[in-house]
Amino acid sequence: MILLSGVTITRRGGARSVRLAFPDLDLPQGGLLALRGASGSGKSTLIALIAGLLVPDEGQLGVCGTHPARLPPAQRDAWRGRTLGLLPQRLHLLPALSVRENLLLAGLAVGAPASASRERADALLARFQLAALAGARPAELSGGQAQRVALARALMNRPQLLIADEPTASLDDDSAALAIGQLLLAWRDTGASLLVSTHDARALAMLRDAPGECRVLDLGRAAGAS
Repeated sequence: MILLSGVTITRRGGARSVRLAFPDLDLPQGGLLALRGASGSGKSTLIALIAGLLVPDEGQLGVCGTHPARLPPAQRDAWRGRTLGLLPQRLHLLPALSVRENLLLAGLAVGAPASASRERADALLARFQLAALAGARPAELSGGQAQRVALARALMNRPQLLIADEPTASLDDDSAALAIGQLLLAWRDTGASLLVSTHDARALAMLRDAPGECRVLDLGRAAGAS
């Protein structure tokens, strides 16, 4: 599902260049992976590489049977929409759209039939207890509600790989437990692989306690800079 071999990338910021070298990884289909590391260790960069938003300088990177770096940009965008469910740290819900419209847009982006997208969106809103908020705008939601909307949107196209970037960073203990619990339920129910990037000890403990093996990749030690 995720295969890394000798992957490196150089990130440039002003006059300074940082070379990140990632450990080799072979995550099977349906696997659970936690990325751990301090700020600057390369967690967000590795997620961007896996999602095909960045291209490595060296090495082999396979995701869901595809090498995203080898695809032309337009094909890479289409592959991402069909294959990955992305739950970004800042959520990126579109403020001018309702909760339901934010979900429908994900289906529209991959050319799903409108009727099937409406049915899928309504089912996900019901599953995450959001049906009463279908017409609300993101600004009207609590932090936990917005997190659930973003997770529902990530699941709209039945992804093979679900990626959550710091899903508990701004949540209190109860909301953090709910967010991780929902991610794990989605992982078990869909059969998708799950990748969670976190520096939150609460989230890491819950992932490690989940039934089945949770692999932990510690980029605080593994990623190198020069």
